Amino acid sequence: MSGRGDSEISETGEEQHAESAQDVENVENVEEVEKVEDLEDLEDPDDPEYVARRARWTAAGSGALLALAGLAAAVLRVTGSAPALVPAAYAFGAGFCAFAAFLGSRGRTRRALWVLVAGVMVMAFGDQFD
Repeated sequence: MSGRGDSEISETGEEQHAESAQDVENVENVEEVEKVEDLEDLEDPDDPEYVARRARWTAAGSGALLALAGLAAAVLRVTGSAPALVPAAYAFGAGFCAFAAFLGSRGRTRRALWVLVAGVMVMAFGDQFD
């Protein structure tokens, strides 16, 4: 996608190849071309490193979000007329989720998932006492 108009689309493959060869010749430093190729490799969605990085960010982000939600719910329940067990369960579950965020940021995404599930279950069971 070079931004050419429709009138220039009819170029043959040889002409396009010649243009790309001239573009490469115009580059003074070969290392710049290699850097661009390396950047393209980093953004490959099938690359295992990219998948692992995305899993770490997802686990850490989910854990942090659920921890904040649990803490907010605990604060709201403390100010209300709920039994003391309810805000304690929310705070304890939020602690689990914060620990899951830590595990996720360190690359332990499977363990982080299970700790997230446990934290949300603790919050849900605590909510049943309300």
